[in-house]
Amino acid sequence: MKRLSAPAPARRSLDPRATPLRRADIPAPVPGRRPTGTGSVLGAILDHGPVARSTVARLTGLSPASVSGHVGRLLARGLVREAAETAGPKGLGRPHIPVEIDTGSYLVAGAHIAVAHSTLSLMDLRGRIVAEDRRPHGSTDPHHLLAQLADRLPALVAAHAGGRTVLALGLATGHRVDPVDGVIVAHPQLGWHDVPARDLLATATGLPVHVDSHSRALARAEQLFGQESTRASTVLLFVGAVVDAAFATDGALHRGPRSGAGSVAHLPLGAGGSGGAEPCSCGRSGCLQSEVSERAMVRRAAAQGLVTGSFPELLDRALAGDARAVELFRRRARLVGRAAALLLDMFDPEVLVVVEPGAGRMPECLAGLRAEVAERSVVCDDPERAVVPSSFTGSVLAVAGGAVALGSLYTDPLGPWPALPAVS
Repeated sequence: MKRLSAPAPARRSLDPRATPLRRADIPAPVPGRRPTGTGSVLGAILDHGPVARSTVARLTGLSPASVSGHVGRLLARGLVREAAETAGPKGLGRPHIPVEIDTGSYLVAGAHIAVAHSTLSLMDLRGRIVAEDRRPHGSTDPHHLLAQLADRLPALVAAHAGGRTVLALGLATGHRVDPVDGVIVAHPQLGWHDVPARDLLATATGLPVHVDSHSRALARAEQLFGQESTRASTVLLFVGAVVDAAFATDGALHRGPRSGAGSVAHLPLGAGGSGGAEPCSCGRSGCLQSEVSERAMVRRAAAQGLVTGSFPELLDRALAGDARAVELFRRRARLVGRAAALLLDMFDPEVLVVVEPGAGRMPECLAGLRAEVAERSVVCDDPERAVVPSSFTGSVLAVAGGAVALGSLYTDPLGPWPALPAVS
């Protein structure tokens, strides 16, 4: 299979072709599981690199010989590299040669499908965004929209990859997504049901494709690249055009037998929650999504005489200090705090991550959200510690898609990655 890569710089001798070969025989991604021994070593290098092999052994609990074997395979695949030699004190044996993540050879591509637009991105192996391209939907027909995403990718790679090869494409979206079968099970706002997104994109791009919900993707991104407190026990609450959640216990993300875990859109907010808002699509009023979604925010602003063309415009006005816009976001934060308190009491996680731009960018909103949690939660005794904003505020959509692919890579770096050299 031809690798999807950008024209290489003159100093490197790589294939300069950027147009992917279209293939339908890309192997299906392996279902999610706990990291292999090699995955644990790669994760330790991600966290602490440049790091000595002896330190990796201590961090992972593996024997030094086992770590050396895992590192050798990662070096052979081009996922890590040896950093500058670090000499120890005189007379104490051989110098240490630390290893670190190699960000110079490979990237992953990410795609996020929102209600009104899609975001295409490139991400290096440390989770840093290299480039992104967001465009409104020309059509929400799934075949047309996914084909357009595939068509946009070669130009993004040619312009920004710098000769690095794209290993895989990750796709994230809201609502119910089945990562094992690669199917978007249901996305009501788009009118999608049982869309075979992985197969369609693999055929169109020639890349391995990994698919998941954006909430699980962002929870995995927090585990890999965000706050250490999110590693073991986490609830992530996503508040955007779609409102949903993800749950991780003992480091493993819960999907559910019908891929429905995290469907919190219709969580009731209780008496006084609706505040005159239109009924939810489910026929009730006071549901979480009908109260705090982007559409609800724009509608409520218009009802108060604050007419904006879009949610980003409303957010910009709040960040600029418009008092009416600020109060709308403060109200939203309080309602999200109600939902957060319920989720904290239901799951008792180590930390709850709120993916919502007000909480992420306006201190008064985060304070109001935490105050609501403090008032309503039975089990959370320290909202300052337990309730945190996203580590990726301002770039969550670009991060989500890439995190799907990187999550699979860090779980199983010796798995079926066609662009990587084979190792024994």
